[in-house]
Amino acid sequence: MTVLLVALGAAVGAPLRYLTDRAVKVRLGEGFPWGTLIVNVAGSLVLGFVAGLPASPAWATLVGTGFCGALTTYSTFSWETLSLARAGHRGLALANVLLSVAAGLGAAELGLLAATAIN
Repeated sequence: MTVLLVALGAAVGAPLRYLTDRAVKVRLGEGFPWGTLIVNVAGSLVLGFVAGLPASPAWATLVGTGFCGALTTYSTFSWETLSLARAGHRGLALANVLLSVAAGLGAAELGLLAATAIN
């Protein structure tokens, strides 16, 4: 049952990640990995929220592991940062790292605070 919950959450999270990244690139271009930043921050917010709820293990597995695990992407973040640095855009690479870590941690904390406030 657990594997099915992870797969169901991932079946929503992965396409949403792809579609979000495509839409953001159309609007903002490909100079900075805004799409990856957005999905990673959004996933951190959702995961913080779920972690702060008195959620059942099944719900946490579906949303936390399945959905958020497929929505967010550390590997793409790493690759895009490395690509920026190798292309000579070291400032943008550093900005991506700092912004991604700070915004992700901040979003997770906001999600946790929001869940705590409604409990």
